[in-house]
Amino acid sequence: MTKYWLPLTYKPKIEPVLSGKCTQTIRLGDKYKIGDQTAFHGWVGVPRRSKWSFRTEMFDLNEVIDIIVFPDSIFDYITKMILTDEECDELARLDNIVPPTKKELLKVLGSMHDLEYGVDMQIIRWIFYQGVSE
Repeated sequence: MTKYWLPLTYKPKIEPVLSGKCTQTIRLGDKYKIGDQTAFHGWVGVPRRSKWSFRTEMFDLNEVIDIIVFPDSIFDYITKMILTDEECDELARLDNIVPPTKKELLKVLGSMHDLEYGVDMQIIRWIFYQGVSE
């Protein structure tokens, strides 16, 4: 089991994660595994150059889905298929993307990563137990 402390910088997602209404995020790479633990934190000012504004307790990862994200689609390694528009909309809803659409989800992911040739990412989901530490 590995522990991760991950930043939350997408503002519409912060409060739902803190309250337990959002228990999913999409992260770069392929390092996360079921059974790992993660906690989230925010920044007071400039990311990586300021103190943490909040941090959550550790959460157990209970689902990890490997995907490839392209500028216009998401490929699921498990099904070996491109997700439908409806599946992407649901993924956006679970990730608290505003508005919860495929278009906005890909826009948000594309603002953080160059998706031109496809990027390996993971959908990680966790069990919400507690709350926030100051």
